[in-house]
Amino acid sequence: MKPLRQPEHYPIPWFQLALTLLGSCVLLLVVAPLLGLVFTSSFSELRGAALDKEVMGSIRITLFAALAATTTCAVAGIPLAYLLARKNFIGKTVVLAIIDLPIIIPHSAAGIALLTVIGRRSLLGSALGDSLRDTTAGISVAMAFVSMPFLLNAAREGFAAVPEKYEQVARTLGATPLRTFFTVSLPLARRAILSGMILMWARGISEFGAVIIIAYHPTTTPVLILRRFEDYGLPQARSIAVLLIFLCLILIATMRLVAGGKRKGRKQTG
Repeated sequence: MKPLRQPEHYPIPWFQLALTLLGSCVLLLVVAPLLGLVFTSSFSELRGAALDKEVMGSIRITLFAALAATTTCAVAGIPLAYLLARKNFIGKTVVLAIIDLPIIIPHSAAGIALLTVIGRRSLLGSALGDSLRDTTAGISVAMAFVSMPFLLNAAREGFAAVPEKYEQVARTLGATPLRTFFTVSLPLARRAILSGMILMWARGISEFGAVIIIAYHPTTTPVLILRRFEDYGLPQARSIAVLLIFLCLILIATMRLVAGGKRKGRKQTG
């Protein structure tokens, strides 16, 4: 019997070059519009947007509503993500499909669907005595609807990556299921959950279609950008867009660095 021939490794510069070119095209698709937006905005325009009380107020509303949506969904959704990662049950495929549905639905249609639940003529609206339309709470609901899949899917994958034997060892040592969840499962899946929360928060900030149907006032920054574009033209809208992009970039980079620093510290301690 002839011995198996080991594969020979030859450098393939043309293949690496092709991969580089293809990857550069993808990056260019993202970077080029952003660079064009930044370089066509003057410092005076950015300064004017930063000093505009309406602009800064819309940014505060947008960040707060997205943060409220993310926090609320994290409290309610992480246990569901753990259940989906650990248990097989009848209808699980349907539940997973429902979770992914907001990603597929046009967001303007999502806003109209939400009106049937939280609108003035809806059952919930009548029970509350007032509608969630044109409120910050309504904006948070719209943001949660369209961005929640990012958190749930990331958390589910994070829990699925935790070996079940760790939980079994904790249970054999006398830990209750609740204590096992908080001391073993949740810490080990924390990085995936944090990444999902960052993605959900960022997606909520950028939401436009569902939000504008639920609440035109108070005005979120994406809605304000459209309004300034329609009323005053490109320069006014462009400066607000650049300001929002810079702010989101700083906040997301900071959160990523904090998450990376915690992970590095845990590795060094271990």
